[in-house]
Amino acid sequence: MASWAALSPSIVEYFEGEDSYRCGYCKNESGSRSNGMWAHSMTVQDYQDLIDRGWRRSGKYVYKPVMNQTCCPQYTIRCRPLQFQPSKSHKKVLKKMLKFLAKGEISKGNYEDDPMEPTMEDTVAGDFGLINKLDIQCDLKTLSGDLTESFDSEEKKKGKSPKKGESNEFIQSQDIEEKLGSGEPSHPVKMPMAPKPGKGADLSKPPCRKAKEIRKERKRLKLMQQNPAGEPEGFQAQGEPPSLFPPKANKSNQPKSLEDLIFESLPENASHKLEVRVVRSSPPSSQFKATFQESYQVYKRYQMVIHKDPPDKPTVSQFTRFLCSSPLEAENPPNGPDCGYGSFHQQYWLDGRIIAVGVIDILPYCVSSVYLYYDPDYSFLSLGVYSALREIAFTRQLHQKTSQLSYYYMGFYIHSCPKMKYKGQYRPSDLLCPETYVWVPIEQCLPSLENSKYCRFNQDPEAVDEGRSKDPDRLQVFYKKAIMPYGVYKKQQKDPGEEAAVLQYARLVGQTCSERMLLFRN
Repeated sequence: MASWAALSPSIVEYFEGEDSYRCGYCKNESGSRSNGMWAHSMTVQDYQDLIDRGWRRSGKYVYKPVMNQTCCPQYTIRCRPLQFQPSKSHKKVLKKMLKFLAKGEISKGNYEDDPMEPTMEDTVAGDFGLINKLDIQCDLKTLSGDLTESFDSEEKKKGKSPKKGESNEFIQSQDIEEKLGSGEPSHPVKMPMAPKPGKGADLSKPPCRKAKEIRKERKRLKLMQQNPAGEPEGFQAQGEPPSLFPPKANKSNQPKSLEDLIFESLPENASHKLEVRVVRSSPPSSQFKATFQESYQVYKRYQMVIHKDPPDKPTVSQFTRFLCSSPLEAENPPNGPDCGYGSFHQQYWLDGRIIAVGVIDILPYCVSSVYLYYDPDYSFLSLGVYSALREIAFTRQLHQKTSQLSYYYMGFYIHSCPKMKYKGQYRPSDLLCPETYVWVPIEQCLPSLENSKYCRFNQDPEAVDEGRSKDPDRLQVFYKKAIMPYGVYKKQQKDPGEEAAVLQYARLVGQTCSERMLLFRN
């Protein structure tokens, strides 16, 4: 895993012009418009800065909708987990899961009509048009021999040995003794999925405080006996995540927190066991490799049942390119989260088998949701909503060590697509202004969106994009085994179209990223 101080620069290959493809939302055959680039590698800081300018990745393809031209404008949306309070419908989903785990109860009614049910898979519904183009444009794109050779020689000059992909894995489990894999270069860090079953817990009402304290004390003593040297970092003995806020004297009148609702005690004879494992997908950890086939089979069935794909469409190649390959470099700074930064799969295991997988990126300031797929047999659990709530709780957990990591990015909010409006129900949340790239509370944006698909949310008419490209000559180019500023590179070029493409790229990525990332040119 890359150290914080010795990162290779991001390397991108920009596709000139604007691409049109079938919209996954309104089904317009050529109405969806975007700019895109192929990311051979990318630092998490560069990707953080890009998504804060409206970019998003699909595998290694990074794209930005042309907001004032595309048929369904896609606004980057982020939730503020530290202030998040679950709504009634959120609580309903969490209680439904607890009842299923405790007693095996399956809620009656038409869960498919639940307004919260359009799940996180819709985050990238429009990407399937892109995937078909990736088959043609990018499937065989690899870093050129010149580029690889150049960086290899640079590493040798510096006396560095090649970096090996390491893996850190968070394990969210009811059983703290359980460990995943063996021989991992860094120890797994335990994160509780739910507490060990309490005795005689009544799910219809909160447990008696005194009895609850007794159970916690027993668990503390048991853990101290099992682990006299001390508890694993980031794990509390009672099997609950660390408290996000100082304890209050009169807690009985306080509403239950998201963690209280997720980590509710289960009875001793619970019908089912659910655990959540966060495994690094790029570079693939041993646990990721060991569960690859099982995870792929869940994805294949999901695509066939939910998206009506024919059996031969959701191939291993598509799955790998779309949901496993990532340009993000694995980074593990000392002040970062214990699992490090990069791309991960959050696996939901029910009774020893995978029933859902959330694909996420952990970045310097946020957890970014990429995709969710699940076993259609468990649609009654509203896994899209449940996984989003778990990811919000996970962000709050990571915030405990890494204070700047405090946002949960849900991809794109599309007001013109009714089934995509559910993302606005995770409050408080903000939308990204497509012109000035500042965050605006969603409540302030909705009235404008009712009147127009495309809106500038920043109400200051004098405000401009502060991160815009101001000096394109400082943009970094990789050309013929050499890194050079664009000001030098352009003197060697005679193609008039070359400058237009580079300036378009600079405008879209902004000054900071244009100076940090290497734009690969042939």
